[in-house]
Amino acid sequence: MKNPISIGRPVVAKLMSIVLPGLGQLYNGELNKAIWLFIGFAFFSIPGAAFLALHLPGRLMTIALLLSLIAALGIWIFGSIDALRVARRKQDDMRQGWQVSGLYALVLIVCNGFALPALIGYVRTHQVEAFRVPATSMAPNVLKGDFIFADKRYNCPGCKQAVRRGDIVIFVNPNDRTQYFIKRIIGLPGESIQIKDRHVLVDGKSLTQEQAGTNNDKEITESDGKKRWQVIWATSNKQQPDVEITVPAGQVFLLGDNRGSSTDSRAFGTVPLMDVVGKARQVWFSSDASGVRWGRLGKMLD
Repeated sequence: MKNPISIGRPVVAKLMSIVLPGLGQLYNGELNKAIWLFIGFAFFSIPGAAFLALHLPGRLMTIALLLSLIAALGIWIFGSIDALRVARRKQDDMRQGWQVSGLYALVLIVCNGFALPALIGYVRTHQVEAFRVPATSMAPNVLKGDFIFADKRYNCPGCKQAVRRGDIVIFVNPNDRTQYFIKRIIGLPGESIQIKDRHVLVDGKSLTQEQAGTNNDKEITESDGKKRWQVIWATSNKQQPDVEITVPAGQVFLLGDNRGSSTDSRAFGTVPLMDVVGKARQVWFSSDASGVRWGRLGKMLD
């Protein structure tokens, strides 16, 4: 007589693989295959994508991320098809003693409820995190509608990357800790910052290098001698207030590159280093009202 919950239930095996890659193989008694399918899916969908985002040059990043996504989906699809095929072939076989419904529920809870969230949480906290830019405060370098990767191996104990002037960083909004801002570091701890007549001075030395004006705005190249970046001072009738401040220890002074349209350290003051959570690395997707901005995909951010 057949076991009333025999292994030969193809539809159940396929559905279980759809819910979690490898679970259908476990249902079919293929423990080794189940483990490898789950590991492969988890790797390509989470740490593999993070590795590509952090280590590949911009021109290769987008296609590599697409291939990683295809690999993860391929494992998922293969797992469901394979579970269905094997279940049909073995539907008259008996289950082994360890194959009980409670085991499948436990595996599902552990993998979906703990393992995958823990892996995602580790990658987002310590490796890389994706953000969407909702405003124009960092134009012309970071645009509204850009989706960016931020390197989280930055400004933390044991990290190789310390904060430097000119870095575009993600930090906690000082006035609303449920939000993040993106700005550029201009002043480091202990430095004197002056902003006067659209010139930014650090310890008395101007960052302004070049200037090319139009009727509506001014685009300026700033540099600290090591790094260069473009900023915009929009022309308006509103007088820009002068700023003079010494950056306290353990804090940084940040400005948006779109100086006439940015809420930054001129408004909310300096920001504690502990609130700087990552360095903007590259654009992985970008769109506006007219559609996808293909030319920005993979753009490295300086």
